[in-house]
Amino acid sequence: MAQNNISVTEFLGDGIGSELQASVHAVAKALSLQITWEPIDLTYENRQKMGAKVYDQAMKSMEQTKLAFKYPTVTKGESPNAKLRNLCNFSVIHRPVISIPGINSNFKENVEIHIMRVATGGTYEHGGEMVSKDVAVSLRIVDRGPCRDAAEYAFSYAKKFKKTVTSSSKYTIQRVTDGLFEEVVKEVAQRYPEVPHQVELFDSLLAKIILKPIQYQVIVCLNEYGDFLSDMACGLAGSLGIGASSSIAFDRNNQPTMAMFDPAGGTAPDIAGKNVVNPAAALIAFSMLLNHVGHYDLGHPLRLAIRSLIGDHECTPDLGGKLSTTDFTAKVIERFRKELEQA
Repeated sequence: MAQNNISVTEFLGDGIGSELQASVHAVAKALSLQITWEPIDLTYENRQKMGAKVYDQAMKSMEQTKLAFKYPTVTKGESPNAKLRNLCNFSVIHRPVISIPGINSNFKENVEIHIMRVATGGTYEHGGEMVSKDVAVSLRIVDRGPCRDAAEYAFSYAKKFKKTVTSSSKYTIQRVTDGLFEEVVKEVAQRYPEVPHQVELFDSLLAKIILKPIQYQVIVCLNEYGDFLSDMACGLAGSLGIGASSSIAFDRNNQPTMAMFDPAGGTAPDIAGKNVVNPAAALIAFSMLLNHVGHYDLGHPLRLAIRSLIGDHECTPDLGGKLSTTDFTAKVIERFRKELEQA
């Protein structure tokens, strides 16, 4: 059910974070919704000053709102994304990558892929250790629960939007770990007989996406594979500046309990404060948040407004345009209102 009064925990970031925040807030004010923002300062300076207490504040807010929007943060000593992922028990990361007309790319085929990534485990949970002066090892962890969450989310999404699902791993080599992942996906797939499902070896998948991307719609994969694939897909679409994602936690009945939305890019300190940053990814992440709270009627037109503007070459300098951050935001709001009128 759609919510009209929404409370959102807002994780403030470094570098271009304040400019992205201004863009998101400007668009939010144009909506027929009441959004209450609850800011938590996750800048590097404040994390140094407060230490672990800042994450106590973050969790206290998240336990109330169940919903968050995050701006880019510096990774020094710790990754705020990883900390939040563990504290909130996020098990799935959804990264949609969709080509936008008007963005120059070396890749000429259209890409429209929804990557559903297991948010935990893989090789990312263990930093490794030296077992001799010349040999280092690390553990690779695959947990049935997060795999099931990712598979359920992938198949339910594919069913809703009439898409196919591809699961991908290196199950012929990593027979125990990746084998468990594929076993779980197969179990879930049996409950969605109406959704076509195929299995691809991950290295083969990368090649086939480049050759025939139209064959792939929803892809579910383990943590590190999803990380690699997400950035590669954004590269094919022409820009990391259009990448946005959601991180989602689920209960035992596979119902979402918490969700966080964020643009995929970094803090870009070299352009911070110059009013030239591209807010498209942050605004696409905001459109995903709107969809999540039941307002596809607002989230979808917002995404269309962003896509059509960039397609008309009305964009920021990184995409070959001449608009400032504030000018692009103003045009998004104007185009969004037109999309609503035509809906």
